[in-house]
Amino acid sequence: MAKPGRPGAAKGGKGPTKGTGGLGRRALEGRGPTPKAEDRSWHPAGQRKLAKERLEAARARHGQGSQGGTQNRTPKSKQSDQEIINGRNSVLEALRTGVPATTLYIAARVEFDDRVKESLALATKKGIPILEIMRPEMDRLVSEGSVHQGIALAIPPYQYAHPMDLLDDVERKGQTPLFVALDGITDPRNLGAIIRTTAAFGGHGIVLPQRRSVGVNAAAWKTSAGAAARTPVSMASNLTQTIKAFKDRGVFVIGLDGDGDVMLPALDIADRPLLIVVGSEGKGLSRLVSENCDVIVSIPISKATESLNAGIATSISLYEVAMRRQGAR
Repeated sequence: MAKPGRPGAAKGGKGPTKGTGGLGRRALEGRGPTPKAEDRSWHPAGQRKLAKERLEAARARHGQGSQGGTQNRTPKSKQSDQEIINGRNSVLEALRTGVPATTLYIAARVEFDDRVKESLALATKKGIPILEIMRPEMDRLVSEGSVHQGIALAIPPYQYAHPMDLLDDVERKGQTPLFVALDGITDPRNLGAIIRTTAAFGGHGIVLPQRRSVGVNAAAWKTSAGAAARTPVSMASNLTQTIKAFKDRGVFVIGLDGDGDVMLPALDIADRPLLIVVGSEGKGLSRLVSENCDVIVSIPISKATESLNAGIATSISLYEVAMRRQGAR
């Protein structure tokens, strides 16, 4: 006979117990076939599939279609008129300065630093589509040899102003014009550096000839570090005729050349409206352009150095003008 109150004793003996009423039957059934890896969103294969679908959807929006897969596809920057800005500093600066953009590309598993986070926030605020793609696709998207750092921005073709419209705008504001014209510059990095320097020293714009000149492309955008969004670039159908038009409006035209008539430090006309014309590093100023300049100016350099890079020569000249306009010289 069991003792009353013994631990573990069940009341009522071994009578029938209450069942589940079939509620546990589902647990005994199989869960069906295991989904494929690419159909599981948390699986790396599934993430690649989603990224590919988003990429092809973006291509469809830009009219590129989705045939032929992604492995052998020509980079977007070569299939359409849009340009690709890449690199964390360049993309962030472009977004900060309001560069019109069509898509922000982020590489899968990219390390999120403050620049990437701010770029995502700015793109979201501006309503710019954000697309995550795999790194091999990002490598094909940007220019060959370019370091994208896992982020890129697609922008539409640059909209050039008319040179005389820029001059009109400066005079309308009551400012003293300061412009830079480029004669035969074909390196986009030189153009980007000149745009950045012009912005830094208070220049009002750049004049490019329609022929024999590089345009504002992705490489120029990147080198300018966003300054291309603040400093307008104009396109002249004929640079010589544009120089004459500037002169007719009272703008003094300075040509930079190693065999100039005057050394830059001795040129005391910084307070006048100026157009500084810079030639290519190899050929310098063309004959017609040189003949239509008011004065040809040289920068004093060591005899051991043949010439200066066009971007550096422009920087020195603009610095000299800026210092004189500020009364520091």
